[in-house]
Amino acid sequence: MLDHDGDTHLYLQVTEILRRRIEDLPPGSPVPSEAAIQREFGVARTTARRALRVLRNDGLVYTVPGQGTFAGASNARAAAPRSNPAYRQIVQEIVERIRQGSLAPRRSVPSETSLVHRYGVARETVRRAIAVLREEGWVYTVPQRGSYVSPPENWPIED
Repeated sequence: MLDHDGDTHLYLQVTEILRRRIEDLPPGSPVPSEAAIQREFGVARTTARRALRVLRNDGLVYTVPGQGTFAGASNARAAAPRSNPAYRQIVQEIVERIRQGSLAPRRSVPSETSLVHRYGVARETVRRAIAVLREEGWVYTVPQRGSYVSPPENWPIED
C-alpha cells in the first residue's frame, strides 16, 4: 500500500489515502486517531500526526480536544458527536469498578499500557484520566510503583 522506497514522504502517502476516505464521509464523522493510523499503516506516531495536520490545514478535518478528529471544516463542529471526552469515560468506568469492589482499596489500578490498549486511546488520555481520579481522591500514585485505589475514607462524598 505505501511505497517506502519511493520519492514521496510516507506522511503524504498516508494523507492521500485518508483524503480519499474522508471525501466519502458526512461532516462530523470520526476520523481515525493517530494511534489507529499508526497501527493500520505501520508508521511512526509523527508520520500519523503530520498526515492529520495536512488534512486539518487543508480544511478536510478538525480536531476537538479530548474527543477526536472529525471529517469536515471546523464550522462543522456542531455536527460532531457531543459525548464525554475519552478520559472522562475512563474515569467513570474506573470509579464504577471501585464502587463495585472489583478494584479494591490499596490495590493497583490497571497500568497505563493496559488502559491504552483496553480503550484504544493515547497514553496522554490515560494520564489525564488518572490525574482526574487522583484529584478527586479515588486513587493515589506511588512514584515508580503505579496508582492505587484510595481507602474509602478518601473517596469523594456523594451528594
